[in-house]
Amino acid sequence: MHQRGFLFSMKNQDFSKLLNSQTQTCVLIAVMIRCFALFLFTSLVSAKEVPVADAKTFAEVIKQAQPGDTFVLSAGEWPDVQMRFHAEGTMEHPVTLKAATAGKTIFTGESRLQISGHHLIVEGLWFREPMQGSGEVIELRTAYDELASNCLIRNCAVTSSKPVDLGKKTSRFCSIYGSDNVIEHCHFEGKNTGGTTLVVWLTPGGDGRHSIRSNYFGSRSELGENGGETIRLGDSKTHDQNAKCEITGNLFYHCNGEGEIISVKSCENRLANNTFIECEGALTLRHAHRCLVEGNLFAGNHNKNAGGIRIVGEDHVVRNNWIENCDGDEYRCALTFMNGIFETDDSGYQQVKRALLEGNTVLDSKFSLLIGKQYRKNCTAPPIDCVIRNNIFISPGHQLIELRTQAPGWKWENNVMIGKRIGIEGLPGVNLTKPELKRPKELTRSETGTDWMLQK
Repeated sequence: MHQRGFLFSMKNQDFSKLLNSQTQTCVLIAVMIRCFALFLFTSLVSAKEVPVADAKTFAEVIKQAQPGDTFVLSAGEWPDVQMRFHAEGTMEHPVTLKAATAGKTIFTGESRLQISGHHLIVEGLWFREPMQGSGEVIELRTAYDELASNCLIRNCAVTSSKPVDLGKKTSRFCSIYGSDNVIEHCHFEGKNTGGTTLVVWLTPGGDGRHSIRSNYFGSRSELGENGGETIRLGDSKTHDQNAKCEITGNLFYHCNGEGEIISVKSCENRLANNTFIECEGALTLRHAHRCLVEGNLFAGNHNKNAGGIRIVGEDHVVRNNWIENCDGDEYRCALTFMNGIFETDDSGYQQVKRALLEGNTVLDSKFSLLIGKQYRKNCTAPPIDCVIRNNIFISPGHQLIELRTQAPGWKWENNVMIGKRIGIEGLPGVNLTKPELKRPKELTRSETGTDWMLQK
């Protein structure tokens, strides 16, 4: 009995220790939960809305910015203001800079906005008639090594109504650095100096992955020289870098700065579901590989310089695009495959290899498909190993294809071709039966750009 009692006593002690251990654990968890809740509550309480009347005030208050804070700029004209917005927000609690009333905070003259940090939002600002002597109007960095990441520019506008002035310094409306930034529902119009309207710069400190979506790119007059693109992704020095940017759901109207509406100089980008209305140029894969161009609509309305898509580089996919009434030629045909340069340097034309042209519709355009366009005499590397399938080319008054070079390894499969002549004798995979066509819906001004600009 004594031995059994001793064992029972030991079991009770062990059970007591176990119970005590579990109780301590529960208490510890409860304390941790209370601490986290207190921290979260404190963070939410500390987030504040700060009214800002001028640039000097902003320069002081932004130094104390905390996640969740919102800085509200007063309505009125802000002339020649240099705004530096550097802060650190979080995904759940970004730091916001906005107009008290969208479109009523108007920056003029030499005003510019620089942004750097993480998880920042800028919305509702208007940069009107920028002088642009400083280079950038909106710049997503505040120094060479202070870039913006996971930031959002929304419902803002940069506009000019002045004629082209080549005497001014080359400038940009918006320069994007860093990674994972978004430009959405903004309005860019009237760029009148040398330099691209919007540029993505790829740097060692930034990985790309930017999104440019649902914006309105309004009229830009012909510049008369190179450098008048509306959007450029990268440059010749970074053309082999995987940018992985997306340009989606934007409206381009009368973007006539030069022959390249969009110039892609980086790899693995997606350009989808955009609308181009009477733009005198082409979406150009200039220095690029492995890009996807799909679901875009080009309506040229028989403008003699309106084009579609120009292809340079390797492994591109161009599919399900709709190109109509585009009467441009050479670089501005509905579809152009460039000749490349063997062993070219960074600034030259790379050879087209393994492009897939699939499911596209080209209607009533002067030059539906040009193969082998030469930029210079040394552009002798022909496009090779391309697949052309399930496309529709209908232009009764014109020859459909102009072949200026050999096309080694090309495959033609099930393409509808109805025109004055096809252009290549004995071309395989030709279907002469006209299909039922359904024009995709083009984007409108009310679906893109700022909401407040529509009311002006």
